[in-house]
Amino acid sequence: MNRQSVFAACLFATLNICTFSARAEADVTPKTYSYGTHLDIQKVVSIKEDNRIVCGPVDAQMTYLDSHGKTNVLDYRKFADGCNENN
Repeated sequence: MNRQSVFAACLFATLNICTFSARAEADVTPKTYSYGTHLDIQKVVSIKEDNRIVCGPVDAQMTYLDSHGKTNVLDYRKFADGCNENN
């Protein structure tokens, strides 16, 4: 094998792994947080919130891995990050 073939094979394998993890994350049904919900968070993968520029409650979504390595998605409400800039 020449260097280009090895590089192409590695690139292909990396893209397949990324695609597989994106599919696994897309298959997760989001849970809605309520006060008292037990959370088993080992690692936060991403946090998204509404893009509206407001100071007040907005919808947010956290994707995380639990202690068993399973991907979970949690919907919750939080104060917008724009509120921090006014203080």
